[in-house]
Amino acid sequence: MTSTEPRAEAANASPERSERPESLWRNSDFLRFWLGETLSLLGTQVTNLALPLTAIYAFHATDEQVGVLRFLQLAPYLGFALIFGVWVDRVRRRPVMLGANLTRMVLLALIPLLSWLGVLSMAPLLVIACAVGIASVLFDVSWMSYVPTLVKESEHYVEAGSKMGVSSSAADVAGPGLAGVLVSALTAPVALVIDAFSYLVSVVSLLLIRTREPRPEPPATKRHLPTELREGLRWVFGDPILRALALVGFCCNFSMVTVWTMFLLYGTHDLRLDSTTLGGIFAAASVGGLIGAMISRKVIGRFRLGPVYFVAQSALLLGPALIVLAGGPKPLMVGMFILSFFTTYLGLGVANVIIVSLRQISTPPSMMGRMTAVFRTLLFGGGALGGLFAGLLAGEIGARGALTAAALGSAAVVAGLVVSPVSRLRELPSAMAAYLPGR
Repeated sequence: MTSTEPRAEAANASPERSERPESLWRNSDFLRFWLGETLSLLGTQVTNLALPLTAIYAFHATDEQVGVLRFLQLAPYLGFALIFGVWVDRVRRRPVMLGANLTRMVLLALIPLLSWLGVLSMAPLLVIACAVGIASVLFDVSWMSYVPTLVKESEHYVEAGSKMGVSSSAADVAGPGLAGVLVSALTAPVALVIDAFSYLVSVVSLLLIRTREPRPEPPATKRHLPTELREGLRWVFGDPILRALALVGFCCNFSMVTVWTMFLLYGTHDLRLDSTTLGGIFAAASVGGLIGAMISRKVIGRFRLGPVYFVAQSALLLGPALIVLAGGPKPLMVGMFILSFFTTYLGLGVANVIIVSLRQISTPPSMMGRMTAVFRTLLFGGGALGGLFAGLLAGEIGARGALTAAALGSAAVVAGLVVSPVSRLRELPSAMAAYLPGR
């Protein structure tokens, strides 16, 4: 396609096409959804740091116990994502998301309540972490399927993905620093009140959406759970692009959660960094993810898609090596830690927009929930196994040695990017590429 063809198509567009909004800034329902999810993501980032710090500071949890806690937060994706994905394709998504966020709000509010009553211990903390994970599965397999209801035009998927990426990265920036300050000022259990409130805001934003979500069409034949599970798996693994995205995504999430968990143990146990410093490291480094999400549309519009994906994912996978190389005075080490996570999050910020856009444009609405469920199973399953692996390995050889092993394994995944068909793509599908800057 030449650079003049999209303009020619636009000139000959039908009146219906010419009336489409120029951007999602004019889509009030998407903006409500976006606002609610931005605040919810911010609260989730507070929880990601406050939960393990609750275990470490309040109960002097071992490396293995912290690894189990992280595993239980993400393990429900391994057991429930595919089943929930089949169910979500049968029902309206908004009620599911409302129920999931109400559940997460109540569960997280229980932690400071139990702490105040003096009955909080590792056992209920682990149970609550797992229950929150189950509710998170329900929400996560629903929201991506719900976005096309609000966005409608596929050429706006990149913009929607970019906006959600900016929100995620902004939460990554503000969340850990906020968590560190709250944990220092209020204690870790009480800091979780912020996350509970963020889910309340998300519930309100969902209730204010006016766009009517259509009920999924009833199937022509009777549905069978095993058959629908196989259809979802075949859809992802039968498509070379989706298959490559899923397999590399599993490895990337395994790497990121492994390194994050090991670094948390290394920072608290070996280097004796306080919660404010740890939160500051993650907050400063997460600016990379915010920058990546903000520049993603322009970068995708200017350069060939495959090389952009390859460079972004390589940055994510090679970033952990800088943690291992860090040495010298503590300020210098902290600077290297920030640079390491900055590099990882920068790559993630750009790559995520490409990945989500390819997944949405490649999948029909009837298959969206199951496609999302397969990806969630692999991505968060990789994260769950990474958290467990981190705790067990750090307990055996120490956090420093475990970080070295993790950095080497992460770097080895770059070989998979070299042979990935995604790295050879020239551009996004034409329906989306025509609306990117520079096309």
